[in-house]
Amino acid sequence: MARRPLHVVQISFFNDAEARAPAQLLDAWPSLVDVAEAACRGGMRVSVVQACLHTARLAAAGVHYYFQPFGETPAASGASTGLRDLLRRLAPDVFHVHGLSFPRHVLSLAALAPGVPILLQDHANRPPRPWRRAPWRRAMPLAAGIAFCALEQARAFAKTGLLHPHTRLYEIPESTCRFAPGDRQQARRITAIEGDPAVLWVGHLDANKDPLTVLQGISAAARELPRLRLYCCYGEAPLLPAVLDRIATDSNLRERVQLLGRVGRGDIELLMRAADLFVLGSHREGSGYALIEALACGLPPLVTDIPSFRALTGAGTVGMLWPCDDPQALCAALRSIATRTGAEMRSAVRAHFERELSFDALGRKLAAMYADVIERTGAAARRPMRAHQG
Repeated sequence: MARRPLHVVQISFFNDAEARAPAQLLDAWPSLVDVAEAACRGGMRVSVVQACLHTARLAAAGVHYYFQPFGETPAASGASTGLRDLLRRLAPDVFHVHGLSFPRHVLSLAALAPGVPILLQDHANRPPRPWRRAPWRRAMPLAAGIAFCALEQARAFAKTGLLHPHTRLYEIPESTCRFAPGDRQQARRITAIEGDPAVLWVGHLDANKDPLTVLQGISAAARELPRLRLYCCYGEAPLLPAVLDRIATDSNLRERVQLLGRVGRGDIELLMRAADLFVLGSHREGSGYALIEALACGLPPLVTDIPSFRALTGAGTVGMLWPCDDPQALCAALRSIATRTGAEMRSAVRAHFERELSFDALGRKLAAMYADVIERTGAAARRPMRAHQG
């Protein structure tokens, strides 16, 4: 008799503001799918329960997806009966809750499925204001473990007293990526990317991503790298007027910076294959999906020295890290790395992705976390032995 695989229910209480249909959400939220499939590769049986205005059940790549309305607080809403019945049918061994900002939902989940260990995963969350901490103080001790992209990110929660001293912390990337390296010259022909080096930005034009510091560093580096070019893909752009003004008033930037605006995921992959370097000036990130995408393509990163970026780049063993708010440090990093870009460096970046961030790598890390939680909580003793049905 073989022990059945662990059944993990990954659950998200986040409601889509656009009220899209379930199939649309699976396409719009790739991380929802990718994390589930990575756990499958780690040997888990995986179900995903997603808050949604629409009720549906879908299946893909071995993962079962359940969409249904939960309400603001599941245990106090009319949706609680449906959720409770679903969880009873699923009979999970462990819950993996996406996000730390749903304390009332976690309290409800613990009431709906007593005895099932709950894991929480940070998604760029911050401790709440003092007057909103009461439900957090009740909910977070219920977690058997909490995952952060970088363990250093837990400090903010520890300082506010929200972390229970016996809660195990795990360092797990938020997601993985399906991007892959490709023919650089072909990608350059398709995208019309030029430059030596060609530097790619993928991120909002906002204060946190800090495009103005990056532009200042690019301007300084251009004095020694006359063929340098910067291409910027972005969605939200509250700093666009300031960015446009900076480019217009700087002769080192006017002919070197191209603002591409919002770009589809398929085109992002081509741009990452075509570029020589990836740059971001972020002050804070939960992980950094664009950075994960760049690493998947083998694109060397020049990103700020913040906890999540240190974790994702192996403390800068691939690419280079530079301090926030320091354009001269970015300039120096650009000058240093520009002469070393090439096939060998791209291969090293992709090899790092395979070891640490690929579907298989993330699956191994998730499986180890789930198994550790089951063992520490004694939940393994409650799991029945039966033949594995495949």
